[in-house]
Amino acid sequence: MTRRNKSLSPLLLLLLPVLTLTPFAAAATPPDHWVGTWAASPIAVTNPEGQIIAPDTTLREIVRVSLGGPLVRVIFSNEFGLDPLTIGAARIALSASQSEVSLPSTNILTFGGHPTVTIPPGALILSDPVALKLPAFADVAVSLYLPEQPMRQVTVHSSALQTSYAAPGNVVGAKQLDAPKEIFNWPILKGIDVKLDGDSAAIVTLGDSITDGAQSTRNTNARWPNVLAARLQANKKTAKLAVLNEGIGGNRLLHDVAGPSALARFDRDVLAQAGVKYLIFLEGINDIGHATNPVNPDNPVTADELIAALGQIAERAHTHGIKVIGATLTPYIGAKYASPEGEAMRQAINKWIRTTNQIDGVIDFEKATQDPANPAVYSSAADSGDHLHPANAGYKLMGDSIDLKLFEK
Repeated sequence: MTRRNKSLSPLLLLLLPVLTLTPFAAAATPPDHWVGTWAASPIAVTNPEGQIIAPDTTLREIVRVSLGGPLVRVIFSNEFGLDPLTIGAARIALSASQSEVSLPSTNILTFGGHPTVTIPPGALILSDPVALKLPAFADVAVSLYLPEQPMRQVTVHSSALQTSYAAPGNVVGAKQLDAPKEIFNWPILKGIDVKLDGDSAAIVTLGDSITDGAQSTRNTNARWPNVLAARLQANKKTAKLAVLNEGIGGNRLLHDVAGPSALARFDRDVLAQAGVKYLIFLEGINDIGHATNPVNPDNPVTADELIAALGQIAERAHTHGIKVIGATLTPYIGAKYASPEGEAMRQAINKWIRTTNQIDGVIDFEKATQDPANPAVYSSAADSGDHLHPANAGYKLMGDSIDLKLFEK
């Protein structure tokens, strides 16, 4: 061994330590794996004289996550704001009851190490990560203080089906808010991510009011995405999957009416979510209903145009490695905007979903909720009474009908 070393050139001897270390130096540190555990799709809401959100106010917003984790970050949005939006202070904690939080779980949220942040119009911002032992399906309270500032238009998820709270002044650190005003939307708060291992991922449910949970009971988390999330957790093969509800009441595929159209918001609400592996889409009934409304039709569309839009969603998701699952449109005869022409369009779209090779799987929500004796209408067990939205039991039928094998590959 000594003889061989003596035979090496001085230059090679100098290079040996570098050559020995090179394989270790080249091994890149794997990136952080963040996964969305809760999300909501906001829209633009005008805020004349602070009627929706008043300045010098603390908001304490309550949400239920899907996956738990040891490290979390929060997403705040000013995407529809017309003015810069300053958050003067923010906290995250486990919710205890109503506006009360668990003080031992409370974490101060910072932004690049600073306790305040100003978000430009059209932008969103991630908080710095904080350590929080977040159980699966925990109710979480995110508190944020909005100081005096112009807020002509605000970014809000309008129908939260969850009671949150507002109180005057900066009281983000209070254990319980004093006589707060109840609010039933999610202003500015857009998402919560958890840092997990690389096997964890998210399912985005892109849809309208039926995905958003319209007509379900407030504070019960009875939406079909909630039902799906519970079933995924109970199944060992799918227990590392979160569900992100990106439904907007009244949303359409092709027209910006209740929020941006599904095509317009696709990048924001699907591609931009953390750790997305699957997409479920349930969109089109509002396009059909309004285009063929017997009383006051508007924004005419054809079944072929809607099918092309769904195909675009599938192609764009596939481009980013996301598997796409199409959900059939639920019955709607008896709804205020129902018509025979619209029913024919609905059937054409459902036929495409069941037969196309552009998607990776099918969920048959129509079959799960229809009346076997009259398939164009909801069953009595599913119908909320308006013949368009399910009741709690109908949403459970939808969530229970989903084959979990779709998410085992």
